[in-house]
Amino acid sequence: MRTKRWLYLGIGAAAGFFGGLVGLGGGIVMVPLLTGAAGFSQRRAHGTSLAALVFTGIAGAATYALSGAVDLLAAAALASTAVLSAGAGARNAHHLPAEKLKRYFGIFQLGIAALLFAKPWLVQGGAPAVWTKIILLLATGAFTGYLSGMMGVGGGSIMVPAMVLLAGMGQHVAQGSALLAMVPAGIAGGAAHHRLGNVAKDALWWLLPGIVAGTFAGGRAAAAIDGDWLRMLFACVLVYVGTRYAMTPAAAEKPA
Repeated sequence: MRTKRWLYLGIGAAAGFFGGLVGLGGGIVMVPLLTGAAGFSQRRAHGTSLAALVFTGIAGAATYALSGAVDLLAAAALASTAVLSAGAGARNAHHLPAEKLKRYFGIFQLGIAALLFAKPWLVQGGAPAVWTKIILLLATGAFTGYLSGMMGVGGGSIMVPAMVLLAGMGQHVAQGSALLAMVPAGIAGGAAHHRLGNVAKDALWWLLPGIVAGTFAGGRAAAAIDGDWLRMLFACVLVYVGTRYAMTPAAAEKPA
């Protein structure tokens, strides 16, 4: 049991550091580690990850806020629709096999990575009008919330590129705002997974200290990195994650 506790602490720290560094919830690290190293079923890993990512968002957003890298309006717009769709994603994750959706999501991630790599050569306009920006963020939040609940991830891999490429925001501010938006969305999705029995509460309490410490360290490291380098790092992460999702085999998921 003690070995399991150290394992959960390590998984939480790894996910938190990664999430704080690139503005993600860390679920793309936590879910594979929970299934591979801790032996969780896919659904249980998704549910536990999403519940834990609430604290990644809190710790990460607080760290980014210390350097003024959080846009409260953007975070509120994203979260308002993500909360509404996260529960639906969680319910579908419980009842339906997700292999095909994972593959489509992986292809989408690779497309976003290509756009981020090409950003310096794209024709950039000014920041959109306030209402245009809000509408874009509301739509992004709804889409992100559903995938967040479905995949057990925070959704920063969609939120951050949308804020950078569509809303004209800087990389650091986009990452900080995405982390803050993950908090209410994660609560909604995590609560749905909890009702469905997909949250391992015994593991959750040991994941949390690692997440908080790792997220703080990752967020402080991000503040010291140039925005262009951070964008390239983020794009490389999306290539890795997108490739893994796109290559998901079609075999049926094991029962939870």
